[in-house]
Amino acid sequence: MAHEVRARIDTKVVAHKDLEITVKSNGSKLGTLLISKGNIEWRPSGNSVNKKRLSWNRFADLIEKHGKTVKAKK
Repeated sequence: MAHEVRARIDTKVVAHKDLEITVKSNGSKLGTLLISKGNIEWRPSGNSVNKKRLSWNRFADLIEKHGKTVKAKK
């Protein structure tokens, strides 16, 4: 499965505008990840109205519980 991830970065610090990351799999858009200073959101492909939102604390809890552990490169 080939993934394509594109980011639109307008600034170095996320302040008043979300960082948008488009995620595609085999050329088909999966959705858009929206990163802000207050939370992280997922907007699925084909859904421009409803998003899924997590606080940073909730995201950290979920990734700790369900994320795969891999060795970090130094």
